[in-house]
Amino acid sequence: MVLKTQPPPKPAVITVGWAGGHVLSLTPLKMAGTPSPSCLAVSVSLGGESEEESNGVNLMEFSDEILLHILSYVPCTDLVLNVRRTCRKLATLCLDKSLTHTVLLQKDYKVNKDKVKQLMRDIGKEIYQLNMAGCYWLPSSTIDHVTRCKNLVKLNLSGCHVTSLRLSKMLSTLQHLRSLAIDVNPGFDASQLSSECKATLSRVSELKQTLYTPSYGVVPCCTSLEKLLLYFEILDRSREGFMLSGQLMVGESNVPHYQNLRIFYARLAPGYVNQEVVRLYLAVLSDRTPENLHAFLISAPGSFAETGATKNLLDSMARNVRLDALQLPKAWINGSGLLQHLKFNNPFYFSFSRCTLSGGHLIQRVINGGKDLKSLTSLNLSGCVHCLAPESLFRKAEDDIDSSILESLVVSCCNLRHLNLSAAHHHSSESIGNHLCQLLSRLKHLLSLALPVCSITDVAANVEKPPTASNLVPQTFGRKVRIGIQTYPRNLADQANQKIESSVFWALMGSLRFLETLEIIGSSFSSAMPRNEPAIRNSLPPCVRAQSVGDSEVAAISQLTYLQSLTLAQLPNILTGSGLISIGLQCQHLRTLSLANLGMMGKVVYMSALMDMLKHCKCLRDLRLEQPYFCAGAQFFQALSHCSSLQRLCIVSRSGTLQSDAVMSFMANCLEVIMCHMFMGESLTVCKNLQQSIVRSFQADRPALNVVIFPLLHEDLTEVIRDVPMRHLDEITLFKSRVAEEPPNLWW
Repeated sequence: MVLKTQPPPKPAVITVGWAGGHVLSLTPLKMAGTPSPSCLAVSVSLGGESEEESNGVNLMEFSDEILLHILSYVPCTDLVLNVRRTCRKLATLCLDKSLTHTVLLQKDYKVNKDKVKQLMRDIGKEIYQLNMAGCYWLPSSTIDHVTRCKNLVKLNLSGCHVTSLRLSKMLSTLQHLRSLAIDVNPGFDASQLSSECKATLSRVSELKQTLYTPSYGVVPCCTSLEKLLLYFEILDRSREGFMLSGQLMVGESNVPHYQNLRIFYARLAPGYVNQEVVRLYLAVLSDRTPENLHAFLISAPGSFAETGATKNLLDSMARNVRLDALQLPKAWINGSGLLQHLKFNNPFYFSFSRCTLSGGHLIQRVINGGKDLKSLTSLNLSGCVHCLAPESLFRKAEDDIDSSILESLVVSCCNLRHLNLSAAHHHSSESIGNHLCQLLSRLKHLLSLALPVCSITDVAANVEKPPTASNLVPQTFGRKVRIGIQTYPRNLADQANQKIESSVFWALMGSLRFLETLEIIGSSFSSAMPRNEPAIRNSLPPCVRAQSVGDSEVAAISQLTYLQSLTLAQLPNILTGSGLISIGLQCQHLRTLSLANLGMMGKVVYMSALMDMLKHCKCLRDLRLEQPYFCAGAQFFQALSHCSSLQRLCIVSRSGTLQSDAVMSFMANCLEVIMCHMFMGESLTVCKNLQQSIVRSFQADRPALNVVIFPLLHEDLTEVIRDVPMRHLDEITLFKSRVAEEPPNLWW
């Protein structure tokens, strides 16, 4: 259904989108006196009905409940500063408590300091929850206006510039605050917090703290904590090159208060300093484990060794608490009998990412031999190469899985909504009915799923493999064979599509009609741009079984009508990319697309299909492309310009090229784009000149604009990466599997 106003000549039009891709356009009419509700004429068209054939209806004839539901999809700044000026009725509805109770600014990239100031002045007293997470472009003085929100209960300032003095002034006025999220940056001084500020913090029960410097932050002041989320983003070296140490925290007089803690979550970025600092936070827990603790989660990359203090903590947890959510570093689980002693109540989240957990241990110690675990909604087994095999001692990673283990998992955890099996070789045997895809098709509630490419191979079809790049070379005498990029028969995709409808992956996609997030990632894939390290020049070869996954399997994904996020990485048998076109046509809700290393590495064979796909992606907001030798030229950006909702673009390409004029034209045509990251093979001079041109031309009209254009293999890449706002870095710039990465609804 499409609602459009019939405006007078050249009015200011407010256009709003809501779920399902529908659009509402409201036109403020300049009339003498106060406009009446009947000043808005609305035309409604359904399906393929043309506007000329549709009947006009009055928007104000809709019930208040319907109008409030429509307006709930409008950014609050537009509601208060624009829409409510349309007419008297909308002026009243836009200030309804259901719309002003919670204000979300975290994705409102057009908001600026003046809009925030006016918003707080108009409805500050009506706001109970305010989310400004990731508003990195707003000056720190913007936070001063939050003091008008006297009734605030929840406040999220993650990613905002807040000094300790400014934080003290603001929190001193928010006596009802119970939930807080902030960043702790270098220079933070807890001694500058006033007594009124500390009194407010003493009543806070939920705290999310992102640390960019070794510090306890405000944790010692929060004596009533029930939920503590810690994100450690401390670099091992300062900008000046000095080594940092977590021992700087030892001099702080106060220690955390955990006696009421129910949820403890810590996520560490790479680096030894982050490990040092988190150990100091855990030291208090090891002395006395909170009796009400029911979720204990630590996400740490690489090796994070267990110490005597952490062992005491885990032993205490095994004796005194029953958990509902668990995630531990792999070194704390591998080779230990910890899982056998921990007690669980009604678990909703487990993450054993990168652990050497065998399938036997998974069934016996986690699922208790097939115990009913209907409460479990999220399970992360990424990198658990032996989790679907009975034993890991004598098993090779490429051996077939034990389907009975997966079947026990599916039967016991029948309500799973988020499942991650990526970064491992999960090869199915030839047994009929026991393929991994056939077993997963029973999980009807799945909303997000991550699988390795080799796991979706139809074993029965491997006997009759489709042509690949290696076997398409003519084997004839007397004719010279061109070595390099081959041309493929035109009917190759058609031949493959005729077979795919009978494949197990096609059936899986057909059974998961409500899936919103899908990741198909090569088991040996690694991004060319890891964090805090130089770019990777060489990549590992794909799994042999992945050679059977190509365009027809990608086309099967088009059955997912409600798909919102799609990641495809290391699919070597992509020949034309024809499956991408099907996805673009059928998956009209697609908002996030990430493609990496598709087809042969020497050439972007799917460029034509990708450009055709993009012309249909009207709802696409985030696009990430990682492909060697990618040519970001005029044709590509012209096709990308059809993505009218696009906000963030990231291209990572070793030896890739770009056309500066095409990039500038794209930025001028796509007014919603606020992030442009390109890490290519161009020279530093070309990259810097283009970056400066984009900033000069568009920064004034796009306050949130963030542009990084830099040579991928340059030695200073890590220094450039550290200046990227955490929101963009974590959500799109860095490649990672995001399915079941954190418990659902961890923070609001």
